[in-house]
Amino acid sequence: MSDVYINNIQKFMPNEPVDNKDIEEYLGYIGGKKSKAKNIVLRSNGIKRRFYVLEKGTQKPLFTNAQLCSNAIEKLIDEDFTLENIECLACGTTSPDQLMPGHTLMVQGELGINGIETISASGICLSGINALKYIYYGIKAGEITKAVSCGSEASSPILCARNFTEESNHKLAELEKNAGIAFEKDFLRWMLSDGAGAMRVENSPNKNKISLKIDFIDVLSYAGEMPVCMYSGLEILENNSIQSWRAYEQEEVMKKSLLSVRQDVKLLNENIVEYTVIKPLIEIIKKRDIKAEEYNYFLPHYSSTYFRDKLYEGLKKANFEIPYDKWFTNLVTHGNTGSASIYIMLEELFNSGNLKKGQKILCYIPESGRFSTAFMSLKVV
Repeated sequence: MSDVYINNIQKFMPNEPVDNKDIEEYLGYIGGKKSKAKNIVLRSNGIKRRFYVLEKGTQKPLFTNAQLCSNAIEKLIDEDFTLENIECLACGTTSPDQLMPGHTLMVQGELGINGIETISASGICLSGINALKYIYYGIKAGEITKAVSCGSEASSPILCARNFTEESNHKLAELEKNAGIAFEKDFLRWMLSDGAGAMRVENSPNKNKISLKIDFIDVLSYAGEMPVCMYSGLEILENNSIQSWRAYEQEEVMKKSLLSVRQDVKLLNENIVEYTVIKPLIEIIKKRDIKAEEYNYFLPHYSSTYFRDKLYEGLKKANFEIPYDKWFTNLVTHGNTGSASIYIMLEELFNSGNLKKGQKILCYIPESGRFSTAFMSLKVV
């Protein structure tokens, strides 16, 4: 089987960074009032800046998700690589521009390339790593030699105030007491960010500069025992059964904001470490025979600095303690870019000039849709 190498990583962040004080100037004011949850959530998540595809003041998208991807992918072009070299294109996102066609086909259309294999990956925050794993398998099997993987999010159009207007009117009496919407939705408005990252992945390393050899990508899900935690397009009923938005009249879909993104914050807090760190890591340690001291860098995707210490304690419980001085994250300056997050972190580290041959990197990517996780091990070569 062929080894697999990441030979270039690039990112594309839309427009200028948005500071905390300006968020509602882009997303709008739900019910015409400032959010009461905003400052509470921002103090907890520690995020100082994020990026939006939206134009300030108009809520007009200036980029599509597909365009975020194509911009990141075009930055991969150099003396060793052109778009015509791509044999397979794999893109993952939580927020495609449309239900059909598939997201990757729209990215391919933006790039104007033909005759390639494509795959559109989903899985909320795992979407990007799922896309990469498809390519990893293809190169391992000898079916692919040169490919591009991409993770992206364009969440801000979903978070716009206009998407909640119907619910605000419908619950006017409640809004007199609480200017915000249900906290499980408001929670995510102050956390999510837009952006895309792209990787050039091949069956041989760079000759004159560093590459990242993929040792393994392990993805584990616990949806068989865990309930839905982060969701869109459904309603959880009083008896905990699930009903799709397709079962409702269009007017009711709008009134209930069923297409907004929601998070069960209590369920998240109680289970995210146990089911995305401790349980899976213990299994992976046993399978891969890895040791914490082998790694020079730990790149964790977490949605909020609130979870930083909880994650550290989870690593300790799995007997895999990695000291904070080995951690690398850019959550504070880039926001939670979901499936693009691990790409955007790796892009910064890969192009920093700090990596040395022989160093090892462990990446952690959880998702709270129904509690799945991925760990990826890389070696600098």
